[in-house]
Amino acid sequence: MCPDAACPSHPPRQNKPVATPTQGTTGLRDPYILRKQDGTYVVLATDLKGTDWSQQNQYLHVWESADLRSFTNYHRVKMHDMPTHSWAPEAFWDASRNQYGIIYSAVNGGHDVIMVNYTTDFQTVSAPQVFFDPGYSVIDGTMAMNVNGMNYLYFKDSGKQQLVGARSTTLKPGSFQIYNTGVAHGGTEAPILVKSQTSSTWYLWGDTYTPNGVFYAWQTTDLASGTWTPVDQRVYTQPVNSKHATIQPISGAQYDSLVAHYGKPAWNRLKSYNFPARYVRHANSIGRIDQYPFDPFTDSEWKMVPGLADPSADKTAGLADSTWSSFRSYNFPDRYIRHSNYVLRIDPITTATDRSDATFSVGS
Repeated sequence: MCPDAACPSHPPRQNKPVATPTQGTTGLRDPYILRKQDGTYVVLATDLKGTDWSQQNQYLHVWESADLRSFTNYHRVKMHDMPTHSWAPEAFWDASRNQYGIIYSAVNGGHDVIMVNYTTDFQTVSAPQVFFDPGYSVIDGTMAMNVNGMNYLYFKDSGKQQLVGARSTTLKPGSFQIYNTGVAHGGTEAPILVKSQTSSTWYLWGDTYTPNGVFYAWQTTDLASGTWTPVDQRVYTQPVNSKHATIQPISGAQYDSLVAHYGKPAWNRLKSYNFPARYVRHANSIGRIDQYPFDPFTDSEWKMVPGLADPSADKTAGLADSTWSSFRSYNFPDRYIRHSNYVLRIDPITTATDRSDATFSVGS
């Protein structure tokens, strides 16, 4: 969650849980947050523990929240009686039915499809229906509704391992038709389709599980075109340990309320300017930049403290970009921390490449 839905923000509670399931497998994946018609929230999640994808579970975890600070009325809701799973739930308001639709992935007809159940209260649901089935396995549906009269459904094509879009002028089950060729960065799943709060740009986020398990993003100013271009990784930072997630737009006042309640991380990460998929970390007592994720991830978390030789010493404006940061040596002031072959050192900075090597973003 962040004030502008274009950019994931830091995770709340320093990576500690805000809600823990106590029923079913007691495992939780794929959390989804929906702002309901009355302004309160409902949280849905897959009931799955571990990585045994053959588990069969007909239920979803459900919480309610008035303010995203407390989560109440925990329960599970049964979606179907089929011998299969209920993966990656999302929900939407269907004004024509005066009900919410809950979509999720389940095996039906020999392959995964997107199913739907309807509800008014997230306590009881209607009988399941097939919402989208192109004839092959698809999972992880996400939606954008009533965009110039069109509704959009993005999903993972399990065979091609891509994010693909379908659209319909209605929200009726079976009405969506594929309209684009898909995007991916390696094996990609868990799409998040969201519009910026400050511009006409749409973003499509994807969670890549091969080769390295990071979020990538694409953008377009014309959702109807189905054409996406990659977003420069310099402009966004993936939250630590994040996987299949939600981006829920909130107001500045809500953001301030959440920060006041949960606090901000006490640590920072330093992202490389010219290798923005890499972060400063220590390994065997050597400083270097490595591609996230790595283990342990805490190798890349740093606390900013006053200078040991001079408490007034601080980072400087970035040498390659003044909105970023650079770090100058105190006793060799003509030298800056930079990376070379991914290892950190201090060097004089004389070229454009040097300036890029010596520039980092500081944030969580």
